[in-house]
Amino acid sequence: MEKVLITGAAGFLGSHLCDRFVQEGYHVIGMDNLLTGSLDNIAHLFPLKNFEYYHHDVTKFVHVPGQLRYILHFASPASPIDYLKMPIQTMKVGSIGTMNLLGLAKEKKARILVASTSEIYGDPDVHPQSEEYWGYVNPIGPRGVYDEAKRFMEAITMAYRNFHGVDTRIARIFNTYGPRMRLDDGRALPAFMSQALRGEDLTVFGDGSQTRSFCYVDDLIEGIYRLLMSDYYLPMNLGNPHEITIKQFAEEIIALTGAKQKIVYKPLPQDDPKQRRPNIEKAKQILGWEPRISRAEGLKMTYEYFKNKIHPL
Repeated sequence: MEKVLITGAAGFLGSHLCDRFVQEGYHVIGMDNLLTGSLDNIAHLFPLKNFEYYHHDVTKFVHVPGQLRYILHFASPASPIDYLKMPIQTMKVGSIGTMNLLGLAKEKKARILVASTSEIYGDPDVHPQSEEYWGYVNPIGPRGVYDEAKRFMEAITMAYRNFHGVDTRIARIFNTYGPRMRLDDGRALPAFMSQALRGEDLTVFGDGSQTRSFCYVDDLIEGIYRLLMSDYYLPMNLGNPHEITIKQFAEEIIALTGAKQKIVYKPLPQDDPKQRRPNIEKAKQILGWEPRISRAEGLKMTYEYFKNKIHPL
């Protein structure tokens, strides 16, 4: 049974990746230091013979005994509320953590896929964002700790590929949602769902005209799996190109949940991107991949998850 190491395994995306690789018949080693992850997300895997959990911080030396076929590096705080609270840990996991895992991949002759982000594009002046766009990022702004950590991650990954011949893949992940998102992670969907279910007004930052493109988690996991198994090593966008304003998104959540509350507006945080939509032509052509689950369908499934987690006041 081939082994795969998944870092950030107790997080939102990491836990879904663990599920997928267990189902595909791999021996999965899930690694997490639980800085933002939760064992609740992977508790159902603990009884399985082909799953094991390592409580470990990847910014420390990473050792895994035996052979490894794949490494998927998904360890990192991923929402503004987290990386503004933990700026140094965020930069360390994107830099030192990535180098440790690239070193492990080199030693084990394993293929490694790193989780980059649409945030490497910053507040873009090109729309939609294609992989050739280099981004418009403020390196010393409050979001710079995440944006630059991920930009460094891409640079060091390519350096290990070019210098050491490590077999690498880079996924640039756009906004994703679904079950196992943290209720308090501060991103639009958990915030809106939590507020609606608690009977609170929905908070929109700015005038709500900024756009995002939301991809359901099952679609994204399929894209990541296909990218890992492909021969393509340059960065690839993975996300849903269907764009919506944050105000429209809040209105959809109100309609879905039957909430009686209103939308309230607060000042837009510094360097918050005004537009976000992936160009996914490469993923379509090279991977034969595009999202299949509509936002209406995905939001219903996510709502069912949140309903069981939140009880109205």
